Amino acid sequence: MRPNKRDELVREAMRIFDRDGYHGTGMDRLVTETGISKTTMFKHFRTKDDLVLAVLRYRDETFRDWMNRQLDRIAETPRDRLIAVFDLIGQWFGEETFNGCMFIKAAAEFPDPDDPIAAQAREHKRLLARSLEDLATGAGAADPAGLSRKLMLLLEGAIVSAHMGYNPGAAEDAKAAARILIADALSDHEPG
Repeated sequence: MRPNKRDELVREAMRIFDRDGYHGTGMDRLVTETGISKTTMFKHFRTKDDLVLAVLRYRDETFRDWMNRQLDRIAETPRDRLIAVFDLIGQWFGEETFNGCMFIKAAAEFPDPDDPIAAQAREHKRLLARSLEDLATGAGAADPAGLSRKLMLLLEGAIVSAHMGYNPGAAEDAKAAARILIADALSDHEPG
């Protein structure tokens, strides 16, 4: 089925916003790079902010879907899935198109916590944390929410480190730390 103009615009705008940022991308650039007229853009989105929100919702859906499919493919147990998340981000960091996290960038560019774009960025992170908490529950963690929060800190730190380029082994370092946190949370580590 051929995608409609709205879907095509959202996908193309996602690529451009990811590369150039939200405030750094004007409607004229979107028109030039997507080949979609301003009239068509405004037919589907009243404002650029509406387009940004649609892009973030689409990215959230596609990223979480990709992550879940990959985890299903490479790991069987909830514990293995918690660790495999760090393999997936390492894979993501290695992609030629890796430009950091669109949600972290959105939160930085739209710092007002009441802004719908900032709220959408937080919602993505909340949903990811919830997925990790569900895996932690399935793995038998005594405090699944606590483990999820700690793993999210590792993930976010690794994303920023990889994007800034000061730690080429960010995913591996985060995975090593995650193994320790997971072992501790599941009470199967040997006392030191």
